[in-house]
Amino acid sequence: MFTDQLNADAAAVEAELAARFDALRKGAAPRLAAAMSYAAMAGGKRLRAALVLGASRLAAGGDCGGAINVAAAFECLHAYSLIHDDLPAMDDAETRRGKPSCHLEFDEATAILAGDALQTMAFELLASPDTHDDGAVRAGLVMDLATASGVAGMAGGQMLDLEAETRRFDLDETRAMQALKTGALIKASAVAGGRVGGGGDDLLAALANYADRIGLAFQIADDLLDRTSDAAAMGKPTGRDDEAGKASFVDHLGIDAAQKEAERLIDEANAMLTTTAGSSAPHLDYMLEISSFIIRRDH
Repeated sequence: MFTDQLNADAAAVEAELAARFDALRKGAAPRLAAAMSYAAMAGGKRLRAALVLGASRLAAGGDCGGAINVAAAFECLHAYSLIHDDLPAMDDAETRRGKPSCHLEFDEATAILAGDALQTMAFELLASPDTHDDGAVRAGLVMDLATASGVAGMAGGQMLDLEAETRRFDLDETRAMQALKTGALIKASAVAGGRVGGGGDDLLAALANYADRIGLAFQIADDLLDRTSDAAAMGKPTGRDDEAGKASFVDHLGIDAAQKEAERLIDEANAMLTTTAGSSAPHLDYMLEISSFIIRRDH
């Protein structure tokens, strides 16, 4: 049941994105549109989209029409971040999701522009009246994503990640870095989903607390997979942080303790959300399954 819904949500957001990229290919810059599509339509878990759609249903009590635009926006922003993360000036990664990185499939300049265009497309989607008829809600969605992706979120976390190549971060510094680099966008996905679904302040706060914890658990799971899996299974190079001298959660805690910490965070996240939403709330189970999926996944 959960897997069916997760796959349905991924298919829905991919159909929305595909239609938009098809339209862009007919415009003035078809090569740029192709690079955007290449990066954003490369598969992946669509976790951020699932959080948006799941939180919107939890808030609204059912499907919420504008949520698909919000989900697509978060996937665009995430794809932009991966393009730039793979660039030679950043991680210099050759593959992403089992395919050549965008700057190798096209060229570096086109990849930079594709990332820029995906970022602006994300905000265009959130600002559209088709997403919500209340301008205050749309402004809140824009603020959610802007805060999560800027210096107080993902970009700031990436800067800290670069600094981590020059000195060994301790556990608290690693936690703070990953809360920004990875966790901020995950947190904003859940909050924005609740917002577009009409959730009140209590639910939005509960979604933020829930997603804070699952965001860290997600990164711990990534660190565990990086240590125990291989590039073929992951669809990207493994061991890059070790090569760069960056300390991971596994370095600080060890494999067993890191796994237990991820499980603790998930249990805490689920308990907090259940307390606020109510254990019998429609669509709560999907959110609880998403958090559990984060530490069960194999890539």
